[in-house]
Amino acid sequence: MPAPITIREGKKEDLPRTLELIKELATYERAPHEVITTVEQMERDGFGPNPIFGFFVAERAGVIIGISLYYWRYSTWKGKRLYLEDIIVTERERGQGAGKLLFDRTMELAVRENCTGMMWQVLEWNTPAINFYKKYGARLDAEWTNCSLEREQLIEWVKESKRVT
Repeated sequence: MPAPITIREGKKEDLPRTLELIKELATYERAPHEVITTVEQMERDGFGPNPIFGFFVAERAGVIIGISLYYWRYSTWKGKRLYLEDIIVTERERGQGAGKLLFDRTMELAVRENCTGMMWQVLEWNTPAINFYKKYGARLDAEWTNCSLEREQLIEWVKESKRVT
């Protein structure tokens, strides 16, 4: 019988393992080259004077096997929302209940913090994750298109706009 899974708040010393899990997820999602964050950056952003994210860890026998990383966002239509950036469970532990425990704890936090809801994204081809979220009655919205600009693009635009004005 495997050791039980426990969920707790993430700590600074969990960040190296957290980054390993992030890289594992990026490989699974076919984008390992997209991970540019570092433990040092995560330490500043999550444990500095104004933390911008929090996370829970799932442990089995003292080993971190999964994380749920979240932050707060504000919707002009709905107010305070919890944004679930990622739920990650290491491949060999998937299907053992860690993801459910992490998701449940994250939902509890959203309720405790008086959020009007919780949001996240899932890749359209990630059928196991989609089926997992459907068990909760999650609404999957194909109407919105994701948009982003990378830092280099932002810098270039700012430089260019200063030349024009």
